[in-house]
Amino acid sequence: MKKSVLRPVSGAVLLAALLAGAVSCGGHDEFNVTEACGTKVDSKLIEQLLPEGDELEIKDTFSEPGQPRCEFEVDGKPSIGLRGDVVESFIKPIEVKQDAMRRLGNPAPADIGDGATIADHGGMAVRACTYKGEERQYVLALDGVEDPKDTAERRRVLEKFLRSQLPVAMEAEGCRP
Repeated sequence: MKKSVLRPVSGAVLLAALLAGAVSCGGHDEFNVTEACGTKVDSKLIEQLLPEGDELEIKDTFSEPGQPRCEFEVDGKPSIGLRGDVVESFIKPIEVKQDAMRRLGNPAPADIGDGATIADHGGMAVRACTYKGEERQYVLALDGVEDPKDTAERRRVLEKFLRSQLPVAMEAEGCRP
C-alpha cells in the first residue's frame, strides 16, 4: 500500500521539478542586459521587469546629452521606456509628472534620492546635482512595466531598480551629487 502512495507523490514531485526547470529556461533571464540608454544597468533587476520572450531590442529614442532615452522591445512589442533628464533646479518633477504617475496606477512616494514616486507600472526618482558647473536635478523615469505580474513584487523591483540606477545614470550624464 505504501508503494502505490509513494509512487504518485514521487511522480508529482518529479513533474513539478521538471516544470519548474522548464519555466526557468528561456525567457527574459537569458537577455543579459548590461547597458541601456548609454549607461550600465543592473541586468538582474532590469530583466525582472521585462516580459518573457525570445528577442530583445533596446532602441535609443531621441537621445541627446542630458536627455538619454531608450525603449525596450520584446519580440517586436514595446515594453519599457527608460528616460533621464537634467532639469533646472527650480522645477518640481514629482509635481509636474503627478498626472502621468496617476495614469501608471496608484503612485506612492519612495525614499530614493531627493524624492521618488513608484506606481503600479512605472516610477521616477529625482536627485539634485551639479551639471556643467550649475545646480540642476537629474530625473530618472521608467514606464510601461507589466512584469512581474504580481503588482507588489513589480513595485518592489521598480524601487530597487530606480535606487540602483539613479546614481549610475547621473554619473554617466556628468551630473554630480
